[in-house]
Amino acid sequence: MLLRRIARPLLLMLLPLLQVVAVLSQPLSKQQRDRYEFRRNLPVYADSLLADLHYPLAWGQSELTDFQAWRHVARQKVFDCMLTPPPPPPAGGVSVEVVSEEQRDGYRARKLYIRLSRYYDVPAYLLIPDGKGPFPAVNVLHDHGAHLFIGKEKVVRPLACEDSTVVRDADEWLAGYGGQYFGDYLARQGYVVLATDAPMWGERGQQEGPRRDKYDMIAGNMMMYGIDLSAYMTYDDLAATEWLARQPEVDANRIGCTGWSMGAYRAWMLAALSDRVKAAASICWMVTTDEQLSFKYKRTENGGFANCLPGLRRWLDYPHIASIACPKAMLFINGTEDKLFPVAGVEKAFRIMHDVWQSQGADRLLETELWPISHSCPVEAQQRVADFFRRRL
Repeated sequence: MLLRRIARPLLLMLLPLLQVVAVLSQPLSKQQRDRYEFRRNLPVYADSLLADLHYPLAWGQSELTDFQAWRHVARQKVFDCMLTPPPPPPAGGVSVEVVSEEQRDGYRARKLYIRLSRYYDVPAYLLIPDGKGPFPAVNVLHDHGAHLFIGKEKVVRPLACEDSTVVRDADEWLAGYGGQYFGDYLARQGYVVLATDAPMWGERGQQEGPRRDKYDMIAGNMMMYGIDLSAYMTYDDLAATEWLARQPEVDANRIGCTGWSMGAYRAWMLAALSDRVKAAASICWMVTTDEQLSFKYKRTENGGFANCLPGLRRWLDYPHIASIACPKAMLFINGTEDKLFPVAGVEKAFRIMHDVWQSQGADRLLETELWPISHSCPVEAQQRVADFFRRRL
């Protein structure tokens, strides 16, 4: 009797805990409510959101009819949405520490730490062709790939000073580039090549080690400071290109930029926002928002913080921003088998940009191509980029 009296209150006390354990032990897919507001990483009202995007600052839709005035206003709107920039380096300007140098076949390779901001140094590789300069230069911008352990090493073969783990990882990552280091290939073609780590990649990553799921959390925390992680990437690309233009080996009138995937996004953003860049080539990153953020495609990745500038979609879509680069020479290559960028959105973006270049009598300077490739940067695409720079730089 006594045992029963003790057991009953104890069971009543444990019952809520047992219920919680039972819920937690269920598969997550079972914990569903009859009502919900988000589906497949998008709000259920995504179509309504897209319908309300009118891009009032786009060329041809803006009240501005002078193209140069439009470029100035549109560029400033992009900067406004990029929030607070990183502060410049201390008085005395950009400082550089050369930590390693080696001779390669036809060019020298250096590893640098460039003080681009009062907050941080940016690790970089610089490749300088043999011979007498100044040479044309290309800022080669690395990809995302949900792989953050390496950055600059994705596009330039790591120097001998790097850890063997870094070297092995970079060599394995080359599969997406057809087994060829894009930056080294361009250096052998006679270009000074700069490659830097973007924030959260390579030597600018997280102390605890690279984790893709932490990127979005850190990007959100950065916004709590009133700054934007994606914007910091672009601000750094701008500052690095300014530094590149001042190097004695570089012809400041012949600077280009290129990249694949996120590197392609970085390339056309840089071309739009920097007067230093004379030509840009982007491989596998162009689309319109109505296709990128639609329910039409069974996708789990719809963009993300790596290309998110707060509020900018209320003013300009991706091809409108890229059009700020007009009338510069621009090359865009996208793949018909690329699952990240629906062909309908790519073709729509290409038409928008061609309309802008045509309006300025410069359509011959805009080259847009759809190749039968997946999301990749094959050797043939790198060769196409080299040919483009040979003609345009």
